[in-house]
Amino acid sequence: MNRSVAPTTIAPPAARYSHAVLSVGAERVLHTSGVVPIAPDGQVPEGLVEQAEVVWANLGAILADAGLTTDDVVSMTTYVVQGEELGPVMAVRDRVLGGHLAASTLVVVPSLARPEWRVEIALVAAR
Repeated sequence: MNRSVAPTTIAPPAARYSHAVLSVGAERVLHTSGVVPIAPDGQVPEGLVEQAEVVWANLGAILADAGLTTDDVVSMTTYVVQGEELGPVMAVRDRVLGGHLAASTLVVVPSLARPEWRVEIALVAAR
């Protein structure tokens, strides 16, 4: 139902993502808000990698509650605070998605809503 769209007439993606994902006949579509690095106990880890892991754990919980998995993710937008390394955030994404490719946008921003937040992710999933 979800199919990667990769025209041979354009350059390949710059990293491990799909230019686009086509969802045909979706029965269930989930749109998340920007999910932030607040752990279930209310704590925000200091490290960027740990924050990315908390965000993905929170996204996993949202997906599961909606009856979906990371294999159903079709699109995501990741916001990373300027000055942070992008590679580690992308590595956590790639590990969590386990080879699944989704459309992806990575945006570097001057700050997020709270100064301790260094990464935020919003996604769309469909099945």
